[in-house]
Amino acid sequence: MKTINRKILPTVSILGILLLSVACKTEKSDAMAKDATLKDTLSITILQTADIHGQLDPHPELFWEDEKIVFKERGGLANIKTLFDQERQKNPDKTIIVDGGDLIQGSGYAALSEGKVMQDVVKNMGYDVIIPGNWEVVYGKEIMMNVMQGYDTQIIAQNMYHENNEESLFPPFWVKEIEGIRIGFVGLNDPDVPIRQNPIFSKGIGFSGLDDKLKKIVDDIKINEKIDVLFLVTHIGIFKQLELANNPIAENADYVLGNDTHERVRELIQGKYAKVTEPGAFGSFVGKLTLHFVEGKLVGDDYELIDVDPKVFPANEAIQTLVDKEKAPYKDYLETVVGYTETPIYRYLTVENPMDNMITDAARWKTGADISISNGFRFGNPIVPEDGKLAPITRANLWNLLPVNEKVKTGKATGKQIINWLEKEMHNAFAQNPTERFGGWLVRFSGMKVNFNSQNDRGQRISEITVNGEPMNDDQYYTVSACVRPGDPIDNLCRMPNVKDVEIKDYTIHEVVEEYLQKNSPVSPVLEGRAYCDYLGVYSFSTVPGTDYKFQ
Repeated sequence: MKTINRKILPTVSILGILLLSVACKTEKSDAMAKDATLKDTLSITILQTADIHGQLDPHPELFWEDEKIVFKERGGLANIKTLFDQERQKNPDKTIIVDGGDLIQGSGYAALSEGKVMQDVVKNMGYDVIIPGNWEVVYGKEIMMNVMQGYDTQIIAQNMYHENNEESLFPPFWVKEIEGIRIGFVGLNDPDVPIRQNPIFSKGIGFSGLDDKLKKIVDDIKINEKIDVLFLVTHIGIFKQLELANNPIAENADYVLGNDTHERVRELIQGKYAKVTEPGAFGSFVGKLTLHFVEGKLVGDDYELIDVDPKVFPANEAIQTLVDKEKAPYKDYLETVVGYTETPIYRYLTVENPMDNMITDAARWKTGADISISNGFRFGNPIVPEDGKLAPITRANLWNLLPVNEKVKTGKATGKQIINWLEKEMHNAFAQNPTERFGGWLVRFSGMKVNFNSQNDRGQRISEITVNGEPMNDDQYYTVSACVRPGDPIDNLCRMPNVKDVEIKDYTIHEVVEEYLQKNSPVSPVLEGRAYCDYLGVYSFSTVPGTDYKFQ
C-alpha cells in the first residue's frame, strides 16, 4: 500500500477516484436510505470547530454571494458557547463537540500571551476532544504542551511524538459510548509541520506520516475497541483529506473531520471509504453532523454548516466575562489605532488580495527592494469601512494580518532563480494532483507582475513577468525582501534558495507596516492584477478538483 504523506497516492486523477467511489457507495447508500425510513431509535450530534486562530470576538467575515464579495459579522467564542449549549439542549447527553486545531495562534492576544489567553476560555467551552493543528507549535513544544493540557479536555494526536524517545505526545484516539453506540476519534496532525512552519517552532517534536502504521492503528482501533462509527480528525487540508478518504488507510473509517485549509464545506463530500467535511475558520462557523441509528446500526446522516451570527447566538455571559478578563492586560496596546483604510482589506482569494498588496507595498517602501514577497496564506479578518467612513486599523489587526512578527530579510536573486522559485510556488498552489498541493494559495508580491496559466504542467505556468514595468531578465540580479523564517538556511528567502548578499534588517514586518500606515494613511489597497490567470479570473477562490465544492 502506498503512503499518503507528500507522496500519498499514485498520480491518479481524483475525479476518476471519485467516480469509482460513487459506484462503490451506491449500493450502501441505497440501503441506508431505505433503512432511514424505519423508526429512528437514536440520533447523535457531532459539532465541530476548526482553525479558530485565537479569534476571541465577533468580527467581519467575507462571503461570496451573487458573484460579489459581501461582509457580515460572525464568530466570537462566547457566541459559539451559546450555540453549543443550545445544541446540547436539543440532544442532551448525545452531543459530542470537537475542535480540529489551530486554536492558540493567529491573533495579537494569542501571540502576546503565547497562547495562554485561550487556555481558561477553551477549558470552559465544553469541548469533548481536541487535536493540535500545524500552528499549535508556534511558541515551542513546552508551551504547546502546557497550554493544551490546561484545557482539561481530551487531546489526541496519533502522529506526534517526542523526538528524543519517540514516545507519543498525546493519546492517539478517544472513544465515547452513547447508549451502546461506540464512537471513536483518531487525531492526525500534518506531517509537514516542520516544513510549513518556521522549522524552529517544532524543535523536539517528531511527526510520522499517513502510512501503513496509521492504517494498522485505524484498523486495530475499529476492531479491538468495537467501534460503530470511526472519525479521523485531521489537520492536513481539504485536498489531502479527500485523498485520505479515498485511500485504503481509511477503509475502516466512516468520516474525516477535516481542518487546516479554512474551507466551508456545506455538504459532506463522499470519498470511496469515508465522507469529508471542513467547517471554515476563525470561529465564524460550526459544523453539525447528525448520525441516525436504528437498532444500533448507522442508517443515515444529516450535515449543515451553521453561521455563528451574534444576532442569532448572543454571547454567553460567563464566557464573555472570561474573554474580557484574558484580553485586559493587552487591550490598550493592541486596540491602538495605527492607520486607516478607505477600501476593504481582505485576504481570501487564492492569487491576489488587497491585504497582501498593502503589506508588500509597505515592505518595498521601507527596504527599497525591487520585489517584496508575502507568504501565501489565508489569515486575517477583513477590515471594512462602513457608511462612507474610514475604517481604523489597529495593532490587533496587524497581528491578524501577520500572525508571526519576524524581522525583514533582503537578498539578491537572478531573474532565472525567481522564475524557477515562482513556478514551484505555483505548483504548490495549483497542482492538478491535490496531494502535491502545499497550502493552496499563491505567494503575493509588490514590484512584480505575473501572467500565468494555472492549468499548465509543472514548470510551464508562467507566460510573462515584469519588474518595475520592464520584462524580467534571466541573468539580471534583483533585490528581494521577505521575512525571516527561523531555522531556515541564511541564504533562503521565502523558500527561495541560494540568494546572495543576504541582510537581516533591524526592524520587524509589524514595525514596517505600522510606519508605512503612519506616513501613508489612509491607504486604499485594491486588486491590481499583480498576478493574473485568465482561467481563474479576478476573484479566485479555492477549488477541490473532482468535486463541485464552492467557497461561499
